[in-house]
Amino acid sequence: MMAASSVIQNYRVASRPRPAYPIASVDRALRLMLLVAERSCVSLSEASEALGVAPSTAHRLLAMLVFHDLVRQEDRYRYVAGPALATLGRAVVDEAGLCRLARPIIEDLAAAADETVHLSTIDGRMLRYLDAVESRRALRVAARRGTSVPAHYTAAGKALLAALTPNQVERLLAGVELEARTDRSVTDLTVLARQLGRARRLGYAACRGESEEGVASIAMTVRDVAGRAVAAINVAAPAVRMDRVRQDGLLDELRKAVARLEEALRSAGNGAERD
Repeated sequence: MMAASSVIQNYRVASRPRPAYPIASVDRALRLMLLVAERSCVSLSEASEALGVAPSTAHRLLAMLVFHDLVRQEDRYRYVAGPALATLGRAVVDEAGLCRLARPIIEDLAAAADETVHLSTIDGRMLRYLDAVESRRALRVAARRGTSVPAHYTAAGKALLAALTPNQVERLLAGVELEARTDRSVTDLTVLARQLGRARRLGYAACRGESEEGVASIAMTVRDVAGRAVAAINVAAPAVRMDRVRQDGLLDELRKAVARLEEALRSAGNGAERD
């Protein structure tokens, strides 16, 4: 997979005609956002010079990016990537490539667990199911491939939210009313924060009856070469089959699957760098 800096560079050097009616302020803001993403840290003077504008103009543009969490102000004159920009970066991950690498791994996990397995990613506060392997049992959890649900009431969503800092989660969900899918769904931010803290400590998230009545699920995040949580793998089963002993056994299988996919991502990243 292509590194983020390479993606940005390719965008910049691409030979393409400019829009017929360019909006200068939008163009500058987007160029500034790419600059921060590429350099990791940008000073006010560097932003001013790169855009060819006065420092006061660069400051106003940066202030707007800060407002939308695309950029974070580290001190008076230095700016770094914000949580929203990190979310956009994760969206740039080659999802087709990710699914291709993950497919045989989640197939093996589904066979070992004899339960339904999903690969998913987070998009804002929504969880998107990228791929799934459905259990062959008569009583099983249906595959959700291609659907999106609020992240806060799923195991995979909680695992991915737990990969963010508490402040990032607070900003992401600020002013959001957490809807309930069942009477067990968490709708209180304080309770959710405690659950995410527990997921961080344990290294996995679990749900029972929060997204569907009678369904239990465990999930772990998958991290790329840079250590970013780019996806989650979860095992979902009827709650009657997911007691503590079986859950512990499935967690071992889940850890192995996550380790395999992370190793595949590292190998793919190293191959892209050599190319």
